Amino acid sequence: MTSSAGTTGAGAASSAGTTGGRAASSAGTAGGGAASSAGTTGITALDGVFAATGSMTEARQNHTATLLPSGKVLIAGGCDGFSFFASVELYDPAVGTFTAAGNMTMARWSHTATLLPSGKVLIAGGYNAGAALASAEVYDPETAISTATGNMTVARLVHTATLLPSGRVLIAGGTQAPGTLADAELYDPATGTFAATGSMTEPRDLDTATLLTSGKVLIAGDRGASAELYEPAAGSFTVTGSMSVERFAHAATLLPNGEVLLAGGNSGATFLASADLYDPATGAFTATGSMTTMRVQPTATLLQNGKVLIAGGFGDNGWLASAELYDPTAGTFAATGSMTTTRSDCTATLLQNGKVLIAGGDGLAVSLASAELYQ
Repeated sequence: MTSSAGTTGAGAASSAGTTGGRAASSAGTAGGGAASSAGTTGITALDGVFAATGSMTEARQNHTATLLPSGKVLIAGGCDGFSFFASVELYDPAVGTFTAAGNMTMARWSHTATLLPSGKVLIAGGYNAGAALASAEVYDPETAISTATGNMTVARLVHTATLLPSGRVLIAGGTQAPGTLADAELYDPATGTFAATGSMTEPRDLDTATLLTSGKVLIAGDRGASAELYEPAAGSFTVTGSMSVERFAHAATLLPNGEVLLAGGNSGATFLASADLYDPATGAFTATGSMTTMRVQPTATLLQNGKVLIAGGFGDNGWLASAELYDPTAGTFAATGSMTTTRSDCTATLLQNGKVLIAGGDGLAVSLASAELYQ
């Protein structure tokens, strides 16, 4: 989905605060240990509850959600199953309402949105008018104006976007007719331009991209169980360990100990409840406890207490309202309160007050304007 403390993406949720659309990529998203029991000890069920908050001005899915320095959340683009949106709105946690906040330069969905060090937001790629987009723009929350910036070197959607420590943004993979991409590029906010960097070892979409504490980026999923690392200093990708199972359309979250939790998704043959931990120190994945429910395209949000909230998505019986918590100390998942409605392709954003904003999405094949808070 689908997410970060500053980055949301279209590929697959990856989050240290925000996930979005089909994939979020993150400046702190995504974390090692030996296989543990799939039991639910270590967490008390119903650690938290969901409650409705104000509704968005548009029913939308495959949009992005970005936490701004002001504490407000920027919602951009998406679709309702019939129309694509250029509209932008802001959620204000102080009053619990959404208000219109201008428009992008063009309608787009399955794009990415990345908070830049300047406080502006880079919006890149996506889909409109029957084709993938190479265009990008920068939204200024101070003026509520979005301005075109340089185009990407390759048109793409359901790609990942990751803010690097240098302030540049890594754009990787995604889809462009006729197929999946291995190409990657870097956006430089100082010049407003994109430039090609090394290509991934495999073409990928519906994967996750997670910024590690080392400054490298873990790319995982879509091509079997394989994963790779991007090294910003060298501008290249190298293979790392493989996940315990093939997965895509999963969620990835950077844990406080520097490891990465990868949960759920689709193996190509079945939906998954299993989860892995990636240890950057060894470059290896190990199985951890399984989720209580198989989920494709769930959201994943690192909470202030160090646990990970997994919510919604799509399961064997359709759209899900259920949610669960992963406890890194115990290595287990346990059910928590359910959302007020079923959702997939929604966004989840950790607010400065510690609550999580869940917005929009697809609920029973209907795009949603509703939103709710987990607390």
